[in-house]
Amino acid sequence: MSLTHTTIGIRQIGRKRAILAIVAAAFLANALYMLADPLGWYGAVAGVPDTGPFNPHFVRDIGVAYLTLALATAAAARWLGHALPLLAVVTLYLGLHALLHLWDVAAGRLEPDHLLIDAPGVFLPVLVVALLTWWVRNDCA
Repeated sequence: MSLTHTTIGIRQIGRKRAILAIVAAAFLANALYMLADPLGWYGAVAGVPDTGPFNPHFVRDIGVAYLTLALATAAAARWLGHALPLLAVVTLYLGLHALLHLWDVAAGRLEPDHLLIDAPGVFLPVLVVALLTWWVRNDCA
């Protein structure tokens, strides 16, 4: 029995929603960690202590930003027809965050090897979300 285009389309939509939900959950977990235990988060994430002294308010500020990313990504999963602008904003924030890290290395505030330390937590997320944004581009009305 062959699959119809409708069945394939429904499966594809389900896959997109599931992946977006997983990404939203990852952003949410990071946000909650930052909000609930800023000092624990500061010490647990590789490279963070290299960027400056611990400031609990600043960590919580960024936690709120990640909570916003989680909510926007979850909204994209729920309302796939509106995913493109939601994910574009998430990609914009993550991209600007990554550029800030590149700028700190270029300006000599961080050592070049910090780029490797930042790869999983700074550069990979923007790549993943940018690819997801591209993937959902045709699902928007």
